[in-house]
Amino acid sequence: MIRQTTLELIRKTPLVKLDRLSGNILNLYGKLEFMQPGGSVKDRAAYQIIQDGYEKKKLNKGQLVVEMTSGNMGAGLAVVCKQFGNPFLAVMSKGNSPERIKIIKALGADVLLTEQVDGSQGMVTGKDIAHASQVAKEIAQKEKGFYVDQFNNISGIMAHFNTTGPEIWQDLPEIDAYVASIGTGGTFIGTSKFLKSKNNKIKCIAVEPAGAAILKTGRVENPQHIIQGAGYGLIPPHWDNNLADDILTVTDSEVQEMTSRLSSEQGMYVGYSSGANVIAALKYANKQQEIRNIVTILCDTGYKYSDL
Repeated sequence: MIRQTTLELIRKTPLVKLDRLSGNILNLYGKLEFMQPGGSVKDRAAYQIIQDGYEKKKLNKGQLVVEMTSGNMGAGLAVVCKQFGNPFLAVMSKGNSPERIKIIKALGADVLLTEQVDGSQGMVTGKDIAHASQVAKEIAQKEKGFYVDQFNNISGIMAHFNTTGPEIWQDLPEIDAYVASIGTGGTFIGTSKFLKSKNNKIKCIAVEPAGAAILKTGRVENPQHIIQGAGYGLIPPHWDNNLADDILTVTDSEVQEMTSRLSSEQGMYVGYSSGANVIAALKYANKQQEIRNIVTILCDTGYKYSDL
């Protein structure tokens, strides 16, 4: 199939059975979001946000776009903004992997790095994100730019209600459960809302790092963990408790082991958020053994990480 533009490579990702991790009864499927041009699930939100910005006349051609990012939204926005004719500035905490910075710059965007507040290299915390967000907002105001504001922008949720959920439903209407880690919450909220609108018996499972499980426990014991782009210890502004049938936690060691297995056994070179999603899906299958078909998100490529 011939695509006419780069933007046509966003959405419509394959749903693939993870056969080496499935069992005689359990069928575990991964949605290969890392195959999009920006290398992650965030391409969908970036595309929807920029489209909506134009449609609502909040964004004009040539206008600067500014956003705080851990890397994935930045790469997605770099791809989308370039195609729409908008310069893009990514504001990132220094704790994010240098590979992400290189990718965003290679895709034609500028990057501004902010100091970490309480995180460390490879471990970006909620406070680090809040600081970078404030810097991004101030720059957008000063330069009369379009501030994406991914945590609060409803378009990020609608991207998954409009595309990710319908794609999963079309490929696998027999789905029993859906599993996704929580960052801004857009992927989980939008996809879960759509799937439950088609069949309210589908179980939707949220995933958090064990030390920063604010949705599950109401507290953050350790804000530092290896899952970049998720588990910030912040309750997403659009969070809806009614969507989550369960919330599971994962440790760094569990995530590292599963991410390695996805590469070596399944041939999927993906990042830590993908490993978190898969180990949580298997945990849920062990808890609820009547579950047959589980879908989870393989969020981004392993090429965005320093230590994989």
